[in-house]
Amino acid sequence: MDMPIRVLVAKPGLDGHDRGAKVIARSLRDAGMEVIYTGLRQTPEQIVAAAIQEDVDVVAMSILSGAHNHLFPKVVNLLKEEGADDLLIIGGGVIPEDDIPKLKEAGVEEIFTPGTSTKDVVNYIKEHVKR
Repeated sequence: MDMPIRVLVAKPGLDGHDRGAKVIARSLRDAGMEVIYTGLRQTPEQIVAAAIQEDVDVVAMSILSGAHNHLFPKVVNLLKEEGADDLLIIGGGVIPEDDIPKLKEAGVEEIFTPGTSTKDVVNYIKEHVKR
């Protein structure tokens, strides 16, 4: 029997809004994935520690505060420093289209903006998880 995909849903920074992250977490769980939700206001270091401790396949970050250009790449770099560069890293939230190429260049493999179907997120993870 295949092990379910393990996803860490993380809220980096001081963003206090988590409704979108909770919707994604529930959709992933309903699709058969194991979901670990970090809660609000996590530092990049806390996210990386949780990803390693929980042995996840995917780190899914959600942000609405506008600090994505700093926080997302920091998580990517800290994962690399810890030797956990085989994880699928995705992000979502209110992120301007102009920022998306830079985030992808920094190692965030996909960005999902408001209005994205949860089915699209589930399918992306299933198709791109690195196992």
